Amino acid sequence: MFRRTLPYFTPLMRVIPAVHLAVYRLTNGRLSAKLAGQKMLLLTTIGRRTGKPRTVPLLYVDDGEAMVVIGSNWGGNKHPQWVRNLAANPAARVQVGARKRRVTSRMATGEERARLWTLVTGQYPGYKAYARRIGSAREIPLVVLTPRTAA
Repeated sequence: MFRRTLPYFTPLMRVIPAVHLAVYRLTNGRLSAKLAGQKMLLLTTIGRRTGKPRTVPLLYVDDGEAMVVIGSNWGGNKHPQWVRNLAANPAARVQVGARKRRVTSRMATGEERARLWTLVTGQYPGYKAYARRIGSAREIPLVVLTPRTAA
């Protein structure tokens, strides 16, 4: 999957998220809710083709009650699978530390995206390098996750 879009692919790009996910789940985020000082969450989407739950660890930033996750895909030319899953079904679950909740997702666009890009890159400057690497191949999606209220 990564080899086609990432010429600098290393096996660690597949191993690191899997290890992080396992540690996060085992410790309810006590040992991995932060990675190098950056806040992490677990995002569970429903696979658009399989219908099965898919969970990934992601960096995020807070924006009021919402959380913003970044579809950088390590700077690759394609959107990550979780972005495609959310495009097909915007309902998802997040886990921050031990707290789990249901969210609804939407892609940030226009002025909101510009504001959030400044917020994201202010906290995680590495995303600017990903954007330069990608160039005009695609725009890195910023996905807003809003907690769902009980009906």
